[in-house]
Amino acid sequence: MKRTLSILPILALVGCTNSPEVYRSYFGEAGSLVDGGNFGNAVMHNTQVMTGERSYVYNLSNRFATEVLSTVNFAFNSDQLDAGARDTLREQAAWIRQFPEVRFKVYGHTDAVGSSAYNKNLGMRRARAVVNYLTAQGISRSRLEAVVSFGEAQPLIVTQGRERRNRRTVTEVSGFVKSHPIIMDGKYAQVVYRETIVSAKPQSDLMMAGESQSLTSE
Repeated sequence: MKRTLSILPILALVGCTNSPEVYRSYFGEAGSLVDGGNFGNAVMHNTQVMTGERSYVYNLSNRFATEVLSTVNFAFNSDQLDAGARDTLREQAAWIRQFPEVRFKVYGHTDAVGSSAYNKNLGMRRARAVVNYLTAQGISRSRLEAVVSFGEAQPLIVTQGRERRNRRTVTEVSGFVKSHPIIMDGKYAQVVYRETIVSAKPQSDLMMAGESQSLTSE
């Protein structure tokens, strides 16, 4: 007896799979559905812990947040930097310039007004505005990332209304520049505990100029 292979079940199965994820699985790279973009984070975290880098990043991040304001705020539905935000970012830039071995991330946030998708986009625009301003202050863009927008997901003040404190960006230390000679030698502690002296010279110069001017006037 001659046997025939029915393809109807297969066609029925294919016809039921309208999901774009399933469609992409036939034409995308192997593993593309598994990796959502964070595939290497666990390995990176483990490596940082084993080398001790993780603790140095944490210590340096705490130092940054202690010595300068790490947060800037925004007007409602805006990604424009006001005068106060620009002042804060100039202070951040002065601190960052002292640590050329260090990388930073900028996280964008919004209040709860508006849709989740819109706020996600707005948070990213705010983060990019901060990165652009820091770049204009002489910080290499290769050390700055505006890759994360939490949108309305992480409010400081829990409210469904307008709240300026929730409309913010936060700048944080994210790691070290691997190609830097000091970091290649593993001298993380040398970076973390470096003295901050950027403001010493301008202040002393200003004082000397003031003294010379007062002597001249006398």
